Amino acid sequence: MYKTVEIAVEKTAFHFDRLFSYLVPSALCNDVFPGKRVLVPFGGANTHRQGMIFSVSETEDVTGYKSILSVLDKEPVLGKAQLNLAVYITENTYCTYYEAVKAMLPPGIGYEIHFKYELAENYAAKAAGNEAALRVTEYLESKNGEDSAENIKKLCGVDDVLLRSFAADGILTVSEQTDRRIGDKTCLMAELSPHSEDIIGTVKLTAKQQAVVDFLTDNSCASVKEIEYFTGSTRAVCDGLVKRGIIRYNADAVYRRPYESCDQTEDASAIELTSEQQKAYDGLCEQYDSGKRGGALLFGVTGSGKTRVYLKLIQHVIDSGEDVIVMVPEISLTPQTMRHFRSYFGDTTAIIHSGLSMGERLDEWKRINERKARIVIGTRSAVFAPVKKLGMIIMDEEQEHTYKSDSAPRYHAKDAARFRCAGEGAMLLLASATPSIESYYNAKNGKYSLYTLKQRYGGAVLPSVNVVDMKIELLDGNVDVMSALLSEEIEYNLSVGEQSILLINRRGYNTVVKCAQCGSVASCPNCSIALTYHRANERLMCHYCGYSVPAQGTCPECGSKFVRYDGAGTQKLEEELQKRFSGARVLRMDADTTMSKLSYEKAFKSFADGEYDIMLGTQMIAKGLDFPNVTLVGVLSADSALFGDDFRSYEKTFSLVTQVVGRCGRADKKGRAFIQTYSPENPVIEFASHQNYEAFYEYELANRKIMLYPPFCDICAIGFTGERESAVVDCARAFIAELKKQASALEKMPLRVIGPTPSAVVKVGNKYRYKVIIKCVNNKRFKELLKSVLLNTNPPRGVSVYADSSFSGVL
Repeated sequence: MYKTVEIAVEKTAFHFDRLFSYLVPSALCNDVFPGKRVLVPFGGANTHRQGMIFSVSETEDVTGYKSILSVLDKEPVLGKAQLNLAVYITENTYCTYYEAVKAMLPPGIGYEIHFKYELAENYAAKAAGNEAALRVTEYLESKNGEDSAENIKKLCGVDDVLLRSFAADGILTVSEQTDRRIGDKTCLMAELSPHSEDIIGTVKLTAKQQAVVDFLTDNSCASVKEIEYFTGSTRAVCDGLVKRGIIRYNADAVYRRPYESCDQTEDASAIELTSEQQKAYDGLCEQYDSGKRGGALLFGVTGSGKTRVYLKLIQHVIDSGEDVIVMVPEISLTPQTMRHFRSYFGDTTAIIHSGLSMGERLDEWKRINERKARIVIGTRSAVFAPVKKLGMIIMDEEQEHTYKSDSAPRYHAKDAARFRCAGEGAMLLLASATPSIESYYNAKNGKYSLYTLKQRYGGAVLPSVNVVDMKIELLDGNVDVMSALLSEEIEYNLSVGEQSILLINRRGYNTVVKCAQCGSVASCPNCSIALTYHRANERLMCHYCGYSVPAQGTCPECGSKFVRYDGAGTQKLEEELQKRFSGARVLRMDADTTMSKLSYEKAFKSFADGEYDIMLGTQMIAKGLDFPNVTLVGVLSADSALFGDDFRSYEKTFSLVTQVVGRCGRADKKGRAFIQTYSPENPVIEFASHQNYEAFYEYELANRKIMLYPPFCDICAIGFTGERESAVVDCARAFIAELKKQASALEKMPLRVIGPTPSAVVKVGNKYRYKVIIKCVNNKRFKELLKSVLLNTNPPRGVSVYADSSFSGVL
């Protein structure tokens, strides 16, 4: 019998991706386990590629099998549960197996394949007369006969094709090596060698060498830096003792930590809950302890103390010997959440999000994998954390669209969490003040347990809300971003030393630059979108592809000097606030001010410490934040998301307005909120102003039932992208034709197909984007149908096709 493995191979096309079978050479039979990465030959050219082992088996006939070349990992990097999750994601998001695997690994753990070239025997004679070959051989002679392909190409002006031809001609030989992108960080440690006493008696030590020996005698083992600090010696002193055999070095792994180490300062088990919170906590504990854990929804108004329930519940799970994943929708929420959790659980918490360096993400992953961290906090990728004993996943603000991945694999963290919890016997807890329509529908219909918190914690009350009709402001001659009433309220807050938050969901200075004479709008040449003026760098910028040009005083189309700068973004509002409220300390929070590492944490801490009076920003400031001195919130443009190309527009608008209004009046001071809108009669604005989720839910559910949208159906979107618009549209139509052909042959396969239609922004980065929307029942039969249609759709050159089975409303 021969040992074989099933492997997911990197860089395969969706159309022929599967788990590939390979033979295991006898020398590697003891090294192969599911979850390890290997190097394999792939394709007709036997190109060397990485792969992930999914299963190990035995067979008698290995005719036609290729053999794996090497095993890259000493220990498995993925467990059985994660491999099962990878299969689920592959089958449900129409990605390749290795794309699913890659999503689960921290970036720094990946391997890179490098080629090294050496001078072959008799290379000089074979290279004679070939100018390029002579350049390469002369360069390698200066490098002791060998160097990496990257260096040779860069310094000798050749490419991979030439280097391979030189190898084929016998001028060079080529070898291959794999390197981790990010290595383990280590600390150089020193200790006395086993025979140090015998050696010391035969040699004379300097005063500094003796000090080092005495220090290690007293302390057994210490880092070289500690030895230098406490003895006043240098690295050279230690090196001299190593050469004499008196001490020896070893390297201990250390973790690159995104936060300083800290001790636990609070006791979660001692948290006192209100009667309403206690009822929810008792019910959740009972469900967790029952063994039939399933899912639950914690629905609580803003400021109701959901986090206090989490903390106490997490302590219960930890005391039961299991671990917890806590997901938040935005990087901006992780610093405050992490600080809160670390005060209760100390260094047993770990954090995962894209704002960390590759080394930090790798080391946090290792701490989780080794169970040195029991509580994982992070954005959507935290659902893949290598938690060995998973007891619970908590999704805070579960309705947020940021839990959905917009690139392969196009998974929704909620779906991945639900599958993972079911497979590992864990409990899924969704939580929000404005849950998604689907989640609340499922809770009302018994799919999830429902726990509610209707009162704010600590005697705080919901803020009073005023809707400001901006049409009346225009009639009164006010063309500014802020209404007169909101300006008066800000002035009052400044006079009494209370803080204010202003939401304007557009960054930049002016959002439209238009010629008053010819009517042309400054637009991105790569995208079908207007450029935004940024005062900070005096440039017009595209927020999709990054294109920018200097701001000009004349129209590039007609040469007119009458160029209007209209619309307002965060930069313009910041300037207006500083002009209108002299001396006010204004903090702007948007993508332009939060580029640096830990910028969110520093800014929010400064605001919490009272260093700023007003915080203005985009939606990153709208949810999850708790500042006791904030008593005023202004929503400057509630209409911006209300009429978008998205069936969730009403839900997103209600959630955004409700969440940001909930940022004020969270302590003993009464809060006030002002919603500026040109559509005060819109029922969504009315529901949000009254913080009435139940009424909004009934209204939105009725609309979705009539129009057939989730939760009354599933929606799958097929995306088509390419540089030639006609080719993209033709491919989309060909897909629909193939779908109709295959679906008509099946019984009871109800489908509603819409499209092809252009995406909200039809061109991005010089690629046109179209979509086909399929309303369906996303069961096994539909998945098989869709996969078959995708495999039988042959897109023309330059056109890409992808499926999004967790369609969030916008492409």
